[in-house]
Amino acid sequence: MRDPLLILKSVRVTEKGTALAEKHNQYVLKVVPSATKQEIKHAVKVLFQKTAVRVNTMQVAGKLKRRHGGAQMGQRNDWKKAIVTLKAGEKIELI
Repeated sequence: MRDPLLILKSVRVTEKGTALAEKHNQYVLKVVPSATKQEIKHAVKVLFQKTAVRVNTMQVAGKLKRRHGGAQMGQRNDWKKAIVTLKAGEKIELI
């Protein structure tokens, strides 16, 4: 397995992610695109000392963005999102 610090990039703090954490004990993570579900589960166990029950992943396409009044078009990078369900009673302290 790869180093857990290379697998997880950040925890995504959004309104939808906060609602998932409160209702379903799920957390949204930004991970490297080549990460597997098993590697993500292991990284959560090592870095946060929490037990992941389930890991769902998805590829997120980068958005098209206009620059300089719409004259130039650019695109943000594609990235991979992981939704991690923790064992009942466990939670990740974000701040």
